[in-house]
Amino acid sequence: MKIPTYDEMMNPLISALKELGGSGTIEEINERVFAIMELSNDVLEIPHGEKGSRSEVEYRLAWTRTYLKRAGMLENSSRGVWSLTSESKNANRLNPKDIVSHVRSLTKVERKEKEEIEDFETNDLDAPEEFRNWRNGLKEILFAIKPDAFERLFKRILRESGFHQVEVTSKSGDGGIDGKGIFRIAGFISFNVLFQCKRYRNNSVSASEIRDFRGALQGRADKGLFVTTSSFTREAIKEATRDGAPPIDLIDGDALIDKLKELQLGLEIEIVEKVEINRDWFNDL
Repeated sequence: MKIPTYDEMMNPLISALKELGGSGTIEEINERVFAIMELSNDVLEIPHGEKGSRSEVEYRLAWTRTYLKRAGMLENSSRGVWSLTSESKNANRLNPKDIVSHVRSLTKVERKEKEEIEDFETNDLDAPEEFRNWRNGLKEILFAIKPDAFERLFKRILRESGFHQVEVTSKSGDGGIDGKGIFRIAGFISFNVLFQCKRYRNNSVSASEIRDFRGALQGRADKGLFVTTSSFTREAIKEATRDGAPPIDLIDGDALIDKLKELQLGLEIEIVEKVEINRDWFNDL
């Protein structure tokens, strides 16, 4: 089975969101698209590029979302939730060729207006929304900083996210860390949490690593948190939520980047106000 192209996944993605009730996280959408298209594990495990922090089909789905958003068929919130627009809700079936042609024409106009002289290549948008250059740059910084700096950063992320009494109990040769903390919800409910963070560049976290971590949780904590700067294999994700076993929360590299952005740690975010005249509103007066 070959890997589907981004335009081949447009209609399955719209169908997936309709099945989800009109909105969903990237993870929910991806899983539903995979099921609709009946993609095999062999296809889903093919990495994107040499670094392999994302699968090729996930990367192409990011392009699918970007094209559909530019075409007015999708919208997304700052929380990473994607949803259908009124136009896509009422559409029975999209014509992918029309979507691609429309978005490429928009991009050409925008580049012309900015007087950018560039070839309009196959990957004509600079990058899918989740893979902008600043994200790759930030990942490189996470790999480059010294282990003790990474430890301080990770402890800061946990504390800013509601953890207390954060303590690193051991460090690994790959620059990763193990530790524990107390996660408090609204000042009323607390959970003892063991965490493990793997600073992997290329390797994905395997199911066996999740099983080993779960074994370390027994009798020591209420919850487990496994974080990596890379990604988790599909089998690792299944193992983390396996029936009959204590669930383990997983945070991959992209989710970690999202958390840094949310907390504005090491990032300066500039919000530009854009004002447009709604002429139809005035015409309807």
